[in-house]
Amino acid sequence: MDETASNTIMITLFLASYLLIKITRKRPKNLPPTPLSLPIIGHLHLLKKPLHQALNNLSQKYGPIISLRLGSHRAISISSASAAEECFTKNGAVFANRPHSLFGKYVSYNNTGLVLEDYNDHYRNLRRIVTVEVLSSNRLNKFLSIRADEVKFLLGRLYRVSCEGFARVELRPLLMDLASNIIMRMVVGKRYYGDETNAEEGRRFRKIVTDFEECFEMIYIGDVIPSLKWTDFGRSAKKYMNLGQRFDSFLQGLVDEHHMDKNRDTMINHLLAMQESDPHSYSDEIIKGLIQVLFLGGAETSGVTIEWAFINLLNNPRVLKKLKEEIDTKIGEDRLIEESDLPNLSYLQNVISENFRLCPVSPVLAHKSSEDCTIGGFDVPANTMLFANAWAMHRDPTVWDDPTSFKPERFENNGDQRFKLLAFGQGRRSCPGEGLAIRTINLTLGSLIQCFEWERVDGQEIDTRVKVTSVMIKAEPLQVICKPRPILHKLF
Repeated sequence: MDETASNTIMITLFLASYLLIKITRKRPKNLPPTPLSLPIIGHLHLLKKPLHQALNNLSQKYGPIISLRLGSHRAISISSASAAEECFTKNGAVFANRPHSLFGKYVSYNNTGLVLEDYNDHYRNLRRIVTVEVLSSNRLNKFLSIRADEVKFLLGRLYRVSCEGFARVELRPLLMDLASNIIMRMVVGKRYYGDETNAEEGRRFRKIVTDFEECFEMIYIGDVIPSLKWTDFGRSAKKYMNLGQRFDSFLQGLVDEHHMDKNRDTMINHLLAMQESDPHSYSDEIIKGLIQVLFLGGAETSGVTIEWAFINLLNNPRVLKKLKEEIDTKIGEDRLIEESDLPNLSYLQNVISENFRLCPVSPVLAHKSSEDCTIGGFDVPANTMLFANAWAMHRDPTVWDDPTSFKPERFENNGDQRFKLLAFGQGRRSCPGEGLAIRTINLTLGSLIQCFEWERVDGQEIDTRVKVTSVMIKAEPLQVICKPRPILHKLF
């Protein structure tokens, strides 16, 4: 063998050894348990809808921390409170990012909105604006009359269809209208649902929201297997782009309208006032992104939560009776419940907490690791998606007694529920709208129980099968029988 050939072999062996050592060092030594995967798609075939139940089924077999491969992406699923605490405390900064997608690129300003932005200076600025300038206690108190008005508007709508006696109603659209109008009036000073005051603009907005839900349910294969972007048979990318353009145009119109009329007491005008002294932090695009998050995240979650509360109450007459007795005793029938009454309605608060536990509208919380870490003794590499299965944790029999039953009493003197109850997330990406949601849900549910008698249709137990879009909802909208109580005849 000549010297050139020998040198070539030596160099090849050296490079091979170097690459082997480098690969070995980077490879995680102790990944969580993992199911058998398929070539190219990994475990995608196992993640059937609804996702929270599919992940729970896997956790029953492989444990509370599971390693998954979704196309070209690595992921882990957790389903225990101890794992959640480790993710959101010790590794809180590591898991403060969100997975990005083509949907977020076109609809959420290139994944830079409050929900999808990475945990960086821009995100921290957005979070500060929302918590201090938009959803602080002072700002929420300022709009207290809006919430009271919209609850009374809902009561009036129900009264008009049921004033002659028992009436059959579908609650979901009415609850969505209520929650949406509260957000609309706080942000832009207009009502888009339930009346024709802003008919054309309202129809345009409602069409955008409907299309958003449809696009949210689409699957863009390029998000998980980039090499298959060309197989976008459903033309998801084009639909995302069209929706993003229409949504941005609508939001820009609202901002421009407020630029011309700065006398309205709305959140947009409050942010535009901040823009004058700090144009970078309060640019039009940042304001539009915040409005979008409030519209899409604030309304639907509250409406769906109240619908689930009615399902649980009607399927548990004992709880409904006890709640009604508390309201009748502490409030009476001479006036409507007010927000100032809510701290004194402890059983109502327990009902809401138990409803969050049993029916979390966001059953799976998605995050992404920014660097290597360990969870439960297992290695988790950087850029790993995290699925925190709140639905499974809320039904963990090692944490909750009789976990599938609806028992509000479990929240009486039950201490710290962090990492046991993840209805609003935890850590650096917890929902900043929790305060508004709690006020809206408690006031609305309490008022509806105070003002109406409620019964199940045909006396049958209500079906609780679910489907998941942007939130977990009942597969079929809830229909119930309602009859006004005497208090309403005095009001309308």
